[in-house]
Amino acid sequence: MTRRVVITGMGTVNPLSSDVKEFWQALLAGKSGVGQIHQLDTTPFKVKFGGEVPAWKPESFFDSKAAKRMDRYAQFAMVASMAAVKDSGIDFGKEDPFRCGCILGSGIGGLNEFEDQHDRFRDGGPGRISPFVIPKMMGNAAPGNVSIQFNLCGPCTAVATACASAANAVADALYTIQRGEADVMLTGGCESTITNMGLGGFISARALSSRNDHPQAASRPFDRDRDGFVLAEGAGVVVIEEYEHAKKRGAHIYAELLGCGATADAYNITAPHPEGAGASRAMMNALQNSRINPSDVDYVNAHGTSTELGDKAETLAMKICFKEHAKKLAISSTKSMIGHLLGASGGVELIASILSVKHNVVHPTINLDNPDPDCDLDYIPKQPREVKVRYAISNSFGFGGHNATVVVGKI
Repeated sequence: MTRRVVITGMGTVNPLSSDVKEFWQALLAGKSGVGQIHQLDTTPFKVKFGGEVPAWKPESFFDSKAAKRMDRYAQFAMVASMAAVKDSGIDFGKEDPFRCGCILGSGIGGLNEFEDQHDRFRDGGPGRISPFVIPKMMGNAAPGNVSIQFNLCGPCTAVATACASAANAVADALYTIQRGEADVMLTGGCESTITNMGLGGFISARALSSRNDHPQAASRPFDRDRDGFVLAEGAGVVVIEEYEHAKKRGAHIYAELLGCGATADAYNITAPHPEGAGASRAMMNALQNSRINPSDVDYVNAHGTSTELGDKAETLAMKICFKEHAKKLAISSTKSMIGHLLGASGGVELIASILSVKHNVVHPTINLDNPDPDCDLDYIPKQPREVKVRYAISNSFGFGGHNATVVVGKI
């Protein structure tokens, strides 16, 4: 019999809040965390706004020496992980460290450090490069630092599948527990790419909204007038445990992590498959692995990026997967309020999905003023809705054609 896995702790850092309860209340209120960018000079850029973590001060969470040895993306991961562990009530000092691990996703990793050290090299030569550049910018720095913080000696890996990174990391962590290799895992994603190269690169790729005159209305998934996504940053981390292990220690259980599905479009390095073939199969695989039927699903936390091609493809994919039941689904996009956190999105959106299962309410998709005729499902515009959510899925689709779906349900 497959070992059951449950969620017992959650932590986040995102443009709305670094507190899960405040984040949830802001989502239900339809509040936007998008605004003018402050961490870099946007004068030369066509896009001047994003989903920044407001007034970020890592020294508020750990000492300045430790903060200086982590890139911003790893700092986000550490703070979200600390919050998730505290929320779970677990004492790792009483656990077998080799039965506890960490798998986190990040699409790009330490971009801030890479750019900073390149500037030092350009201005002063190789002798100016910091000895911490490699351990700060490497893609596995986040799970590495988290494992050190909590003495997690079990499986510890990093996942990089662009915007599907966090969802793929959650899947790997789930399978690790199901296979019996661990009892407790920290998992999710983290990202910080509001940098000169990050912002400039996505502008050059024509992926971002350019609604500088009204940033809070820029992320408008499934709306006819959408013009691209909003670049954002943050982290979302959950503590997952084998069910009997959680029961034995008297843990509060939010929901059950039932299954995951993943596919590749094998179509285009940036554009989604126009017929939603890979995305629909990822959802089908996730439901099959969870041993539930499409008609059992009540809520979909959509990838919903606010891009012309992406929203249409996801709508079509849901119709393929759910058939007539697609019209009965409650669907919403967290990105309408926090922007696109790239590799961290799946972690933060999983938390929103878990809270929908727990509280039987679905947050809205804001800025959905004029629905695209090609996006004709129920995207919960503007106001939250009470829905009895037995099962929810969270979709994450990334550049490279990566598709990942995570399923959670009541327990």
